[in-house]
Amino acid sequence: MITRINNKKNEKPRSSYSFGFLKDPRTRVVVGLIFMLFSIYLLVSLAGFFFTGGMDQSLIDKEARELVTNPNIEVGNPGRKLGAFLSDLLINRWFGVSSFIFCYLLFIIGLRIAGRNIKKFGKKIIISFVLIIWISLLLGYIFNFLPSGYVFPGGAHGYFVCFWLNSFIGEIGSFFLLVVSFAAILFFGFENAFNRCATLVKNYFARRAQRKEERALAREAALARRQEDMAKAKENEEQQQEEKQPEEEDEKEELNVILAESPTEEEFYSQKLDETDTGEPEEPEIHKPELDFTTERHFDLSTEENHDKRQERDENTTPLANEDIELTVMADKLEEQLTKNLMPDTEYDPTLDLSNYQYPSLELLEEHSSGSPKVTADELEENKNTIIETLRHYKIEITKIKATIGPTVTLYEIVPAPGIKISKIKNLEDDIALSLSALGIRIIAPIPGAGTIGIEVPNQNPEVVSMRGIIASKKFQESKYALPVALGRTISNEPYTFDLAKMPHLLVAGATGQGKSVGLNAIITSLLYKKHPSQLKFVMVDPKKVELSIYSVIEKHFLAKLPDSEEAIITENEKVVATLNSLCIEMDSRYDLLKMAHVRNIKEYNEKFVKRQLNPNNGHRYLPYIVVVVDEFADLIMTAGKEVEQPIARIAQLARAVGIHMIIATQRPSTNIITGIIKANFPARIAFKVASMIDSRTILDSPGANQLIGRGDMLISKDSEMVRVQCAFVDTPEVDAITKFIADQQGYPEAYALPEYVSDTENGVSGDMDLGMKDPLFEEAARLVVNTQQGSTSSIQRRFSIGYNRAGRIIDQLEAAGIVGPFEGSKARQVLIPDEYSLEHILKTVEERF
Repeated sequence: MITRINNKKNEKPRSSYSFGFLKDPRTRVVVGLIFMLFSIYLLVSLAGFFFTGGMDQSLIDKEARELVTNPNIEVGNPGRKLGAFLSDLLINRWFGVSSFIFCYLLFIIGLRIAGRNIKKFGKKIIISFVLIIWISLLLGYIFNFLPSGYVFPGGAHGYFVCFWLNSFIGEIGSFFLLVVSFAAILFFGFENAFNRCATLVKNYFARRAQRKEERALAREAALARRQEDMAKAKENEEQQQEEKQPEEEDEKEELNVILAESPTEEEFYSQKLDETDTGEPEEPEIHKPELDFTTERHFDLSTEENHDKRQERDENTTPLANEDIELTVMADKLEEQLTKNLMPDTEYDPTLDLSNYQYPSLELLEEHSSGSPKVTADELEENKNTIIETLRHYKIEITKIKATIGPTVTLYEIVPAPGIKISKIKNLEDDIALSLSALGIRIIAPIPGAGTIGIEVPNQNPEVVSMRGIIASKKFQESKYALPVALGRTISNEPYTFDLAKMPHLLVAGATGQGKSVGLNAIITSLLYKKHPSQLKFVMVDPKKVELSIYSVIEKHFLAKLPDSEEAIITENEKVVATLNSLCIEMDSRYDLLKMAHVRNIKEYNEKFVKRQLNPNNGHRYLPYIVVVVDEFADLIMTAGKEVEQPIARIAQLARAVGIHMIIATQRPSTNIITGIIKANFPARIAFKVASMIDSRTILDSPGANQLIGRGDMLISKDSEMVRVQCAFVDTPEVDAITKFIADQQGYPEAYALPEYVSDTENGVSGDMDLGMKDPLFEEAARLVVNTQQGSTSSIQRRFSIGYNRAGRIIDQLEAAGIVGPFEGSKARQVLIPDEYSLEHILKTVEERF
């Protein structure tokens, strides 16, 4: 009877659900299974977010209707669209990494619904929610001080709540609050946690007291042993002294006897005198000069013997060996003399081929600025007073403030009173911008090496920085850089120049219309003003076909291209891939030349060649610098993908020493475009104004680019420092005038020829495919393409559930077999076979040939 009552009590919670449809056990099992499977689905999606979240971010930001109805939108998350949306919602917008606890919650809820009895179910639910919030706050607190990428580890909740807490109670107060809340969660949420902690503390102090007592006893025992050892040592010393006394007395007696028997000094000299008179000297036993003489003589004899042996070895040496050595030396001298006769004493001048070449003059550039700042004294005083009053509202006193006027931005350097925290001023960025009615300010806290805090405020009347003034500056004209670049003016109104050869590669990114193309023109123009055509060549890639086409007229002076290419400005993706691979071949050949010349870089190699220390008959030649300019890198990645990224990464990793440098520009600074490989090999980066802080972190690994004012305002990250520069403005008519001035002069017969590159797919079916290389899905893919009349990599990838690389290889094989047409950018490939009957004939022909 008792057993039946207990069973009923135990079964009551399983059937007491507030939802009527859950009373059926079958329904509970199905619903519980849904919850458990959904928790696993969510876990996989959340884990995939850390690998594909950056690439999927721009896709899931679309409207929900388009995201659901459009099947062409593909995301990389393992959970696809729903998984990408949920993971971005939970991790990026809500609670960050702690959102993984939701998977645990859904799983135990599913177990409970399915009928599994879970102890303290309600308490586990409450503790899980509390832990989600607490971990989010903890990560938000930590990563407020540490830089992070496009993901907030604590989510938007943790970041903004901790940001508010830090401004309200400070970082120390926030830390104490986190510690107290953790103790509360630990003691009240987990049973016996308090008792265990108290026991641990008690045991710790007990063990500490016990160890202290044991150390005291050990010290006493050691002291006692030491006293015993000292007493024994003293007894042994006394015993040894007693034994030595009789021996010392015997030695003294023997010494006295010897002294008594030995002759005195007078007796000794008298004895020597008697021996001299008799003429029969007897050598005393005390002196034995023969011993010393004999030893010296023996040494001389041994030396003579060694000399005789060496002489015998020299006589026995084969004369043929000596003759071979002499002949080798004579041959080397003859070769050296012939080399000197072939090469004149004067140094080689690479500019002699175009000895009449004239550098562009400053008159080709226009003066867009007046050269004097347009910030009035009233504006400076008003801004100073506003900054001081705004900070005083928050109880922040300033001891000193000074202003540095730039072309578009004025830097106000302040020294806060002692005891003021820097982070407190940093958090007032938006408040100061509001009080100044400025477009956007940027706070540098602190300024490296200055001991002050900087507040950059845009000028009411910004000045246009002229390229003519930068080119004419003394700093640029007297620079000894290998590849000098003049980019603009800093906040202190100084010309900003750098050496592209030491960068060694440059990444330029920014939103559309913020000055990216003008920046590229400024870089190219400054190089054209300082380098001779024999010293520098450009490889220009322009998918938009309009940005860099203005430089096509200087093809025979400064441009490099493939031998079979008609246009020097590369616009087609196939030509881009071929050109980049050709540059890899050029890089390898240059490394071979450096190896033969026993030098480490292009500078040392060219110095040797100029001094005529390298023979052109052995393949040596003067190596010009090659600068690769790629505009709209995002378009290349979207259309060509790995085919472009791999050679670019290889050039960026290795080509610095051989004088090949890259400048990549993009208007889409997302993580799927600016990948980890690109960022690792492009340490120098330029960021124009971007739309969000995430884009700024993607480019510079830090915020700031989203607070620029646009129109050429940029941040340059180089050598672990950030510099704000106003880009020099060079208009299209000015660039046109410069290129026309160069093109009107005598040039080389043709553009600089890069090594020839033959791709794997250019040799047709017989050269590219064989039976071993043909993909097992080749025939099925061919039938799919012909039946659907749609030849695209993505359709094959979706139909056969394979990766992009394998689908791309199948498309290349279909092209080689004549089933689909060549690559046409973003368009699908043309299907050349009209029906399946014709396809069978093609497949039979392919099978016979392989």
